Amino acid sequence: MPQPYPKEFRDDVVRVALNRDEKTTISQIAKDFGVHEGTIAKWLRQADIDAGNKPGKSTDESAELRELRRRTRLLEQENEVLRRAAAYLSQANLPKRLYPLVRELAADGIPVAVSCRVLKLSRQPYYRWLAAPVPEADVIEAYRANALFDAHRDDPEFGYRYLADEAEAVGQTMAVRTAWRLCSHNSWFSVFGKGKAKNGKRPGPPVHDDLCAVVDADGRTRHEFKAEGVNRLWLTDISEHNTDEGKLYLCAIKDAYSGRIVGYSISSRMKARLAVDALEMGVARRGGDVAGCVVHSDRGSQFRSKKFTRALERHGLIGSMGRVGAAGDNAAMESFFALLQKNVLDRRRWASRGQLRIAIVTWVERTYHRRRRQARLGRLTPVEYEAIIESPAVAA
Repeated sequence: MPQPYPKEFRDDVVRVALNRDEKTTISQIAKDFGVHEGTIAKWLRQADIDAGNKPGKSTDESAELRELRRRTRLLEQENEVLRRAAAYLSQANLPKRLYPLVRELAADGIPVAVSCRVLKLSRQPYYRWLAAPVPEADVIEAYRANALFDAHRDDPEFGYRYLADEAEAVGQTMAVRTAWRLCSHNSWFSVFGKGKAKNGKRPGPPVHDDLCAVVDADGRTRHEFKAEGVNRLWLTDISEHNTDEGKLYLCAIKDAYSGRIVGYSISSRMKARLAVDALEMGVARRGGDVAGCVVHSDRGSQFRSKKFTRALERHGLIGSMGRVGAAGDNAAMESFFALLQKNVLDRRRWASRGQLRIAIVTWVERTYHRRRRQARLGRLTPVEYEAIIESPAVAA
């Protein structure tokens, strides 16, 4: 089953088609963007319906109908949870434990997330209880905490190291780090303890290792941005550009094998969602078979965010990061942005974000992908290189 085109990509193609000049045809735009002409015609018809120029069901109406059906189904499930909970809690002479009720509802088809939300329960403790109602680790930790509490009650001036020694004397041996964790969690501090420092946050370690770094024989570190095939190494970065309406941010993902921009996202705000949307577009345009691909970036907060790292884990991608303040650690991506700056951004003054967005996606899809030949690819374009070089390798 073919993969659907990303929404941001569809919107950009429609914008280019609607803002084309008299010499540019739909067939030319379809050829430039690698999309069938009938597909663009269907997108344009839907755009006319959404704009109110033609009768039909708009995209918002379809989304609203799906949302109403989802909410109706969710309300039915929530009502069933409340009905079963009221019947369960009204029974006499029975322990009122809600976790068994959640398990019974899950067996009847009610999602655990719905039951826990209605009953105001957390899912993670429920799943832990489901795996082991009384884990052995919790029992051991409870005995250790009791020993530490007894020692702290007898000698409040002792710190966690002395409390660990006292607990070991009564048979509860533990690591010093474990004693610190238990004491800190329960606020068992020494009466002579030092106050917390207020020097601000220290920079944390990188989220991922640098997988593109190579150490030479003389001990110097350099970076190689080479791949033996498509979807082996992706490079990503974010750049900002000025318009009369304000700044516009572009996050692009480049395949190091062919130099093709497999995904991008353009927005007026530089948030973690910008990097996640570009990654999702790259996965969608590559057909989803990207597990094991290395995604190399700098140490920007967008690439160190939980949203981006979770997106990498969801698709089986491997993260990689360069050093702090070292632009050369992502030089291949910086060269693409320099080329974009020279060919598009510095050519004129941009009055609106919409104009600059159309110019960027048109240059990337039409010129960079299908017209600009690269010496390292044997004077082929990225699209030609993937079609000529990669197809025989896949067939073999």
